[in-house]
Amino acid sequence: MRSAIGKAVIFSAWSSSRQQSRKLLNKSPPPVTLQPFLGCCPIHNHRRFASSKVESTAAEFNPKKVLILTKLSRLEFEKLRHKDISDRELERVLKKRGSDYNTLLYHHYIHKGCESRVEQAFQTFGVETRLVNRFNYTEDNIDWADVIVTTGGDGTFLMAACRIQDREKPIIGFNSDPTRSIGYLCLPKKYSINVQDAVNKLFSGKFKWTFRKRIRITLMGESVFKPPIELHDQQLSHPEYRFFECLQEQHKDASRNPEDEKSTQRRVLPVLALNEAYFGECVSARASYFEVSVENGEKVKAKNAGICVSTGTGSTSWSYNISKISSQTVNEILHCIQEELKSKHSSGAGEGFDSVLKLLGSKGMDEKVANQFNHNLAFSAENNKMLYTVRDPISSYSLPCAEEITPRGFVDKLEIKSRCFDACLVIDGGLSFSFNDGTSAIMEMHESDALRTVVELTNDYNNGN
Repeated sequence: MRSAIGKAVIFSAWSSSRQQSRKLLNKSPPPVTLQPFLGCCPIHNHRRFASSKVESTAAEFNPKKVLILTKLSRLEFEKLRHKDISDRELERVLKKRGSDYNTLLYHHYIHKGCESRVEQAFQTFGVETRLVNRFNYTEDNIDWADVIVTTGGDGTFLMAACRIQDREKPIIGFNSDPTRSIGYLCLPKKYSINVQDAVNKLFSGKFKWTFRKRIRITLMGESVFKPPIELHDQQLSHPEYRFFECLQEQHKDASRNPEDEKSTQRRVLPVLALNEAYFGECVSARASYFEVSVENGEKVKAKNAGICVSTGTGSTSWSYNISKISSQTVNEILHCIQEELKSKHSSGAGEGFDSVLKLLGSKGMDEKVANQFNHNLAFSAENNKMLYTVRDPISSYSLPCAEEITPRGFVDKLEIKSRCFDACLVIDGGLSFSFNDGTSAIMEMHESDALRTVVELTNDYNNGN
């Protein structure tokens, strides 16, 4: 049974977007000359605490040119994968895989309806708009625009954000299908339908800006200019979409220095991490080996299942899921404490243990402690610190020692040197750079790299809508 919001969206969108969507679906995939996009998508994105963790500044909004980056719907994706078959044949293929063609079509129209409303809402203010997808989201288009607007979910927002280099160029996200995703980085879901209301508030200055901090990564090694792999485009069966081959076009500082051919190459990556940077072996079952330096300190060897370096924005995303604990774990810890207290009490260690034991064993205590611990994992998106988290640390000794890094900590500067066989550096879950033995990465935050975006519209922030 469809939700009320889903029904409202699709019926308002159907008549205006159906013909346009049919044309889009029947188009051929973009030609090889279009460069694939450095897409970034969150792996986990539970941003429950974001609204209470973000500071904001006064607003001003009067763009003349708006670039709208729209996501590739699942139906469009399948059309690209199976470009040589008819709709009826595609329906049979999807059914064989356990997918329903009509459901994909339904959600395709929901997305296209929101996309159409966003474009029309800005045009009512005399704004020139340009609609692009991941394949033509180029530097020229980004430079052309005063504002970047996304229609999709958090994945599309991250996709757009990682390419914006100008601190003064804002980005605003509309969740095009709130029946399928929450869209923590986007405007509240009610604006998926009431797009014009949101745009009216923007032009009236009834909102506040926030500046989300991002991670700048500098690679040093022998193969730092090796083309990265765009993980989402790799799913397509089109080799021309698989590798990103226009690095100079995407980041002007990424040019080669002739002297680098004679020594270790150094390169500032052409993207900034809004959620996180992850380092680890490509095969998850293989242990990762690194040398880690915190705040220019001595390098310490680390063996683990990977290292995640997060921003405040990403602290409720993958980083959160790595570190969070369950009530079951807390329950087992509390039980151990109880047993230890009972042991001390039985040997006459002192009074007051009964009340403590009762408190530790009280109903719901494990869940309360777990919720409090997990809540404290999140921090402000405007915080200048990075949070590193070590996944499944493996001690090199029978017991942990002082020479091992702590499993989690805040840093201003972090350097990781790879001692891995076949490792990768993944930015926001979407773009994968080679990170093999001998390659080093330096991570820092700079005020000039912050991302300007909307944190609240009038009344939305306090009401939690």
